[in-house]
Amino acid sequence: MKIAIVGVGKIARDQHIPAIQNSLDWEFAATVSRHGSFEGIPSYTDLATLLSERPDIACVSLCMPPVPRYDYAMVALNAGRHVMLEKPPGASVAECIALETKARDAKLALYATWHSREAACVDLAREWLADKRLRRLSIAWCEDVRKWHPGQTWIWEAGGLGVFDPGINALSILTKILPVPVRVVAAELSFPENCETPIAATLNFGHPDGAEVTGTFDFRQLGDETWSIAAETDGGNLILSEGGARLMVNGVERSPRVPDVNQAMSGEYPRLYANMAKLTNERRVDMDLSPLILVADAFLIGRRKIVEPFDK
Repeated sequence: MKIAIVGVGKIARDQHIPAIQNSLDWEFAATVSRHGSFEGIPSYTDLATLLSERPDIACVSLCMPPVPRYDYAMVALNAGRHVMLEKPPGASVAECIALETKARDAKLALYATWHSREAACVDLAREWLADKRLRRLSIAWCEDVRKWHPGQTWIWEAGGLGVFDPGINALSILTKILPVPVRVVAAELSFPENCETPIAATLNFGHPDGAEVTGTFDFRQLGDETWSIAAETDGGNLILSEGGARLMVNGVERSPRVPDVNQAMSGEYPRLYANMAKLTNERRVDMDLSPLILVADAFLIGRRKIVEPFDK
């Protein structure tokens, strides 16, 4: 199936395009971007023009920042194309619901992707936690924003999510591995004086069985990043680290399952595109908004703390 990438930035070049090029399901057919292109691939500066001139392209993968994503997605759905959404799926919960309604009514595939859920050991962690009683769980998701988001000024603007742009990856894992849902009950969000989004945050979650669940997110960490989730249960302890790539259970490392013999399935983004192929063939919607709802609730009930300006 032919697919177009809309938004040719760092994440598209680093992850999406290689995944498509190595896929047995997809043909990389075009790009849409005002500022970038990919050598050897037809490029457009306007999505409507691509949709008009290329009826052979069945699907578009939207890789631009979240604020403009709704308008692009709706244009594509109105043109009868399937849509894949980079995380977060939109700038607000309401617009994501509207896209889901449109896709279901039109019987088109729509996929809110959460790439960290496809990390090597996330499913193993979920299976291990399934029959355990949780006592405590803590998230530590801290990194150097200059290393991982160079030049991405949109992340500091309203709708850019700030530290929750990577932090939502942790929440996507959390909402997958826990057998019961949690909710945000308290939050403190640290906003630099010169930014519209937080540079750091701490969250406290309510758990149905009273477990203590917390999260720490920070863009100001220097050196190596920390992407880990630690859980204490009645059956022992679990540490999911490196963004879900490594798992320790009671001090013993658990190896991920042997990758699919189809090497196109090896890795987070290749698995996302394999999932999208199934959704497209079956014209189904996968629009889990639980990570985005947790972020939205953190903004709704969180206490705002002003900190020193950030040198962008």
